[in-house]
Amino acid sequence: MTKQIISALALAVALTLSSASAQTPGDFYRGKTLELQIGYTPGGGYDTYGRLMARHLGNHLPGNPQIVVRNVPGGGGRVLMGNMANVAPKDGSVLAVVDQSLPLAQAMRDPTIHFDAKAMTWIGNPDADNNTVATWFTTGVKTVEQARQKEVIVGSTGPNTSSQIALAMNATLGTKFKIVTGYPGGNEINLSMENGETGARASSPWATWKATKPDWVRDKKINIIAQVGLTRAPDLPDVPLLIDLASNDDDRAALKLLSAPATVGRPLFTTPGVPKERVELLRRAFDAMVKDPAFLEEAKTLNLDINPVSGEELQKIVTEIVDTPDRISQRLAKITELTGDGR
Repeated sequence: MTKQIISALALAVALTLSSASAQTPGDFYRGKTLELQIGYTPGGGYDTYGRLMARHLGNHLPGNPQIVVRNVPGGGGRVLMGNMANVAPKDGSVLAVVDQSLPLAQAMRDPTIHFDAKAMTWIGNPDADNNTVATWFTTGVKTVEQARQKEVIVGSTGPNTSSQIALAMNATLGTKFKIVTGYPGGNEINLSMENGETGARASSPWATWKATKPDWVRDKKINIIAQVGLTRAPDLPDVPLLIDLASNDDDRAALKLLSAPATVGRPLFTTPGVPKERVELLRRAFDAMVKDPAFLEEAKTLNLDINPVSGEELQKIVTEIVDTPDRISQRLAKITELTGDGR
């Protein structure tokens, strides 16, 4: 009798091990509903790109899981990033799109950063695109030189590129931007320009303007006075790069660091600690998605540019930003410190 029990137990263990070994990494996603969280309110650039990816990424994962979207605004993306670091399951079932400036904020030792951007699992960026500094047409400010002569109110979501770019321009170029923070997302800042609360937005990718406000671009409701990136956008040949406006090497180095997040773009990532096999699946699914004719066709319909950065390259870029030498990062931190009067 004892021998029979032992044999039965041995057979059960063998069957269990055989079943486990027969599982593939892709079996994890079969029949699941994944969540993609977006760090801003609906209607802005992060939301538009995030929802586009949510509609297509599952088609390239085993089992074609459904992906649902949830907006998690707050703290310029800090609330979402904190949740991904400390609350979300570490299994690759929760994805996120967050503000491109957070690795930069960590490099500058921002005390509100309670996570390590390098530890996140970066999946890819659908569009490496220059940020722009845009003024509303009623301000009469059409150039950086005119922004040196006239105060313009800039709407901001918080301590990220939406305020940092304007502050850096004030410190290095002598502009007179006054920053008003507290807007939950880019869409709300756009509304504030329309109703006269603010007169500028200091950080919005050029692709987002073309996608979400093509009439503003066409009708010259906004003036693009500077672009923030490492090379000029092909269709903005006459708009100066921020780094080209610097008057000395120290300022140029700081502005170059400020321009680096443009390559981070609208980054898709997941939590730390995801099994390597699933990370590989997610990254290869992203790579396939950005080449998928259906994805590209919808992006075209939405007027969204696609200039992708792979997960491996994005992980490297984030690491390089976070590990920037203190001499440069602290110089930038000093000139972008937000004071009570917004300067």
